[in-house]
Amino acid sequence: MPVEFLGIAATNDGSEVTPRSGVSFDKEYTLKLARAHEDHGWDRVLFAYGSGSPDPSPAAAYVAARTDTLQILVAHRPNVSYPTFAAKTFATLDHISDGRLAVHFITGGNDHEQRREGDTLTKDERYARTREYIRIVKKIWTTHEPFDHEGTHYRFHDFVSDTFPVQQPHPQVSFGGSSPAAYAAGGAEADIYCLWGEPLAQTAEQIASVGAAAQAAGRSDVPRIQVAFRPIIAPTEELAWEKAHRTLGRIKARKAGGPPSRRHPLTSPQNAGSQRLLAVAAEGERHDRALWTPTAAETGGAGNSTALVGTPETVAQALLDYYDLGVSVLSARGYDLLDDAIDFGRYVIPLVREEVAKRDAERTAAEPAS
Repeated sequence: MPVEFLGIAATNDGSEVTPRSGVSFDKEYTLKLARAHEDHGWDRVLFAYGSGSPDPSPAAAYVAARTDTLQILVAHRPNVSYPTFAAKTFATLDHISDGRLAVHFITGGNDHEQRREGDTLTKDERYARTREYIRIVKKIWTTHEPFDHEGTHYRFHDFVSDTFPVQQPHPQVSFGGSSPAAYAAGGAEADIYCLWGEPLAQTAEQIASVGAAAQAAGRSDVPRIQVAFRPIIAPTEELAWEKAHRTLGRIKARKAGGPPSRRHPLTSPQNAGSQRLLAVAAEGERHDRALWTPTAAETGGAGNSTALVGTPETVAQALLDYYDLGVSVLSARGYDLLDDAIDFGRYVIPLVREEVAKRDAERTAAEPAS
């Protein structure tokens, strides 16, 4: 089973441990970080979405036009544009990138953040809207005759696009969430289903839920699974754990010295994914081979926030534990974005790829001859 590595396409050098040094869209830094990923073995980078952040689509176009092989994943919230417009935007971006685009559809787990851009639907209504939206976008990407749509959230008539993606039948669609409504929507529509880094047992349970939802939707296949972590690596275990605690201290100092988070409540988050991360953190700081939860607890379970701590060998083996569960997309983002992307690419990615190739060869050799 092939394995892919997804990094972050940050548009500035700020993170949980340090304030940004310049404007929110620093073109030079954005390109430097993207090229660091391209040069060090990463497959794809995510352009994330925030209500006040730089728009990910033009940022992705800027990077795609200046890189050669790096694939791009653009996050998109359905509430910010009509699906007819979004489908054309993404098809155009697939051309700019020569077929390197994937799209991550975000339903939105925080009512306050959604309302910043005028979205007043309930969470369950948002999931239903996202499911309808993805279906429309896919149909526009693949339909060459005008069609009408009369849905719960969208209505239009006699629409046909003259702009189609390079990729056939269409770019990959990714989706994430940890609630029954999320499993139902993503299980039905996603090519890649995205999870945050939980212990192996809980991850296996979520993978099973996604598979069951895909089956219930009548699919003959299942989405590929992505899991996201914050790697903290060093040459020895002792140095790695020293670095982990130093990182935690920097998170606390940054939080104490900066404005309160505008995106995510540090207590009582609404979204199921963050609730699950906080529950894991409450059970203990360390899980399985290298999973460490204080970083998630300190940030309120905000997004990708659980760490994998250890030497490159330890972190690689921890990632392979998830691979053995059926995870084929490994998402990783350090705290010092540029340096950590380079180090992870140099020291962890080759170890994982080598072991995956070995396991695949052994599996092929063990299969009976036809």
